[in-house]
Amino acid sequence: MEFKICTVGELLVEFLAKESNQRFDQTGEFIGPYPSGAPAIFADQVAKLGFPVILFSCVGKDSFGKMCINRLKKDGVIIDGITSHSMANTGSAFVSYQDHSDRDFIFNIPNSACGLLSFNHIDEKLLKDCNHLHVMGSSLYSFRAIDAMRKALDLIKNKGGTISFDPNLRKEMFNIQEMEQSFGYIMEYTDIFLPSENEVCYFAQNDESEQQIMSNLLNNGIKHIVVKGGAKGANYYGLDEQKCLKMIHVDGFNVDSVDPTGAGDCFGATFVSLLLAGYPVETALQFANVSGALAVSKQGPMEGTSSLAEIQQFLSQHITI
Repeated sequence: MEFKICTVGELLVEFLAKESNQRFDQTGEFIGPYPSGAPAIFADQVAKLGFPVILFSCVGKDSFGKMCINRLKKDGVIIDGITSHSMANTGSAFVSYQDHSDRDFIFNIPNSACGLLSFNHIDEKLLKDCNHLHVMGSSLYSFRAIDAMRKALDLIKNKGGTISFDPNLRKEMFNIQEMEQSFGYIMEYTDIFLPSENEVCYFAQNDESEQQIMSNLLNNGIKHIVVKGGAKGANYYGLDEQKCLKMIHVDGFNVDSVDPTGAGDCFGATFVSLLLAGYPVETALQFANVSGALAVSKQGPMEGTSSLAEIQQFLSQHITI
């Protein structure tokens, strides 16, 4: 099946604390800048797999912005939807690790060039041959950004396209009221839902089990749900021909975790791309697990994106038949 993916949201630079448990209120060393932003990492991974993808975002007319655009272009992302602004600087994020999975962030997104992303930046001509939109919850950081996302969503849906949604919840963003209010709207149109296991309870109506939550979401119109579990693997939920809940689990891979940032984005990009390309669910899940494992093995949020050949090579080394 031929498809072209669109995603919308933050493109920024990221600085990583050199030491674990490094506090933001004390002087310390940081490594970077690295190109980052959840939708940008997603787009980069899709492009590395060899599929067409366009990113809509904003950066400043500064060295950080040029670095981000050049990296995406080199990896094959269509950059025509990225606007460079002279009125604001490129967004940034500072990351400190408490352990291999728990992270603290300081974001500069709403007051950066990313914060200027709006309805008018979504060019209908650039979307004319796109038939899938991927939405990141972290990209719903302002009314303007939400308006941009809704425009892209409406354009894609009105021509029969599909939507995938990764909540990508960050505790640093829970006080952004617009984000929470937009989740209900996005979920109404979502075809592929990609929460991590610690995000599932956010979508529960009461004290429900994971399977009850999944059943309710599927009966409300979502077609595919994948619960990401990192090294533990992933659970897929769907409805069979009799409208009964089916679940598929595919184990993950234990690798030395260097930097977990971006692993979920790479997982989602790989699963969505391969599902759209017609791969069986089990294969798409397995490849997505590898994509996530390769992502955590490199320092920098976008440095671990992988090609299909690299994923297949990893599988040949880690799975014996």
